[in-house]
Amino acid sequence: MKSKQSKRPFIITWVVVAVIYLAVFIAEQKLPATSMLFTVLKKGATYALVAVSMNLLNGFTGIFSLGQAGFMLVGAYVYGIFTIPVELRAQVYQYYDGGLVQFTVPVVLAMIMAGLAAAFFAFLIGLPVLRLKSDYLAIATLGFAEIVRAIFQWNNLGPLTNGSNMLRLFPNFNDFNLRDADGNVTVYLSTLIPFIISGVCIFLIVLLIRSNYGRAFKAIRDDEVAAEAMGINLAHHKQLAFCISSFFAGVGGAMLAMYQTTVQAKSFTTAMTYEILLIVVIGGIGSVTGSVISSFLFVACSEWWLRFLDEKQMIGDFEVPFLRNGFRLVVFSVIIMIVVLFFRRGIMGDKELWDLGSGAKKQERRAAK
Repeated sequence: MKSKQSKRPFIITWVVVAVIYLAVFIAEQKLPATSMLFTVLKKGATYALVAVSMNLLNGFTGIFSLGQAGFMLVGAYVYGIFTIPVELRAQVYQYYDGGLVQFTVPVVLAMIMAGLAAAFFAFLIGLPVLRLKSDYLAIATLGFAEIVRAIFQWNNLGPLTNGSNMLRLFPNFNDFNLRDADGNVTVYLSTLIPFIISGVCIFLIVLLIRSNYGRAFKAIRDDEVAAEAMGINLAHHKQLAFCISSFFAGVGGAMLAMYQTTVQAKSFTTAMTYEILLIVVIGGIGSVTGSVISSFLFVACSEWWLRFLDEKQMIGDFEVPFLRNGFRLVVFSVIIMIVVLFFRRGIMGDKELWDLGSGAKKQERRAAK
């Protein structure tokens, strides 16, 4: 009986996830393709993966890194470079004679390559940087992100990165829609696909967190001295967490490239990293489901629900004051302050969706023992 009760939260979680995926698929077939809902869902799924990957470092390992935008940039560029069709490269690399790379790889392979490239950069950066602590580590990783952004815009790398020009014409989410012989879309999948990619990656991260490596990461977060005394190799496990987090950030960068349909280094600014960090804090440091929920809430507020605040509103002949371009960000900042004040540990704290309602049962078992 106890084993059935312990499995119940996981069954409920899987049912909730299945219902969400089914709802996304049905909505995509019924609602207009231009609906703002799909923009929120695509970007939300992308940010959810990046936020969970950042939470793996900040929340579960205790490594305060601010280099997420840099790893996303690497992933986005690797994906774009290796998926642009050969016949279209002359249009993209028009100032560099068609570019250096003259072949393409499948989308799935390109996304894996994007993650591996980001992990490789993380390995090189992690060798000296992970010896630092707290704020010094954050500053070092933030500097890495800025350096990478500048390097990828360097004209001497133009045959590979297209310099300061954008990459485009690579496969995006809309290319996953099923079409008939006349080119008309018969089944829309452009919103479901990012959900599937993000869901699979987050599932792998959850498996990692629940494994022996995940327990080692948490031990390092709680007390490095005690963890080392228990035989945990601090340098090895920190490097491992850093590379895995960067791998999924690189995949998230590839997803962002598919969402935006273009890639340009100047868009991967420090503000992007701060947005991801804000999502992690709002959702709860140390909670995967918290990061996922807050990602969609953040994107919905910033991209959809508060957009009307940037436009002039008239009530008869009276113009509503304050409603101007940029006022949305002011209101959004106030909402974030309220959330932080009243939910100091975030929406979920350090709890997960499958942990809800199981606390009382654990206390009962402890009392019985």
